[in-house]
Amino acid sequence: MENSKKTDEFYEKLKSQLYDTALWPTTYLYKFIVLTDGLGIKQIEALFDNLGAVITTTASKNGKYTSVSINVRMKNPEAVVDKYKEVAEKVDDVISL
Repeated sequence: MENSKKTDEFYEKLKSQLYDTALWPTTYLYKFIVLTDGLGIKQIEALFDNLGAVITTTASKNGKYTSVSINVRMKNPEAVVDKYKEVAEKVDDVISL
C-alpha cells in the first residue's frame, strides 16, 4: 500500500511539472530500459503503435539491456502519465526513466 501511495505521489508531481514546463499538446520523450532477450521491446513498441511515435533502441555495452526511446506527440500530462502506467502494468521488468 505504501509503495502505491508513493507511486501516485510521483505521478501527481510529474503531471504538475509537465504542466509547468511545456505547452500542450507537445512531443514527449519516453525512455525505458528492458532486458534485451525478453519481450519488453516488442511489448513497448505495440503500446505506442498507431500514435505516430518515433522509436529508437540502443543495446547496452554488454548487450544484456536495451534502452528504448520514444518520441511521441501527447495531448496533455494526463496522457503522458497514463502511458507510463500502461507500460508499467503490461511490460515485465521494465525500468522507466
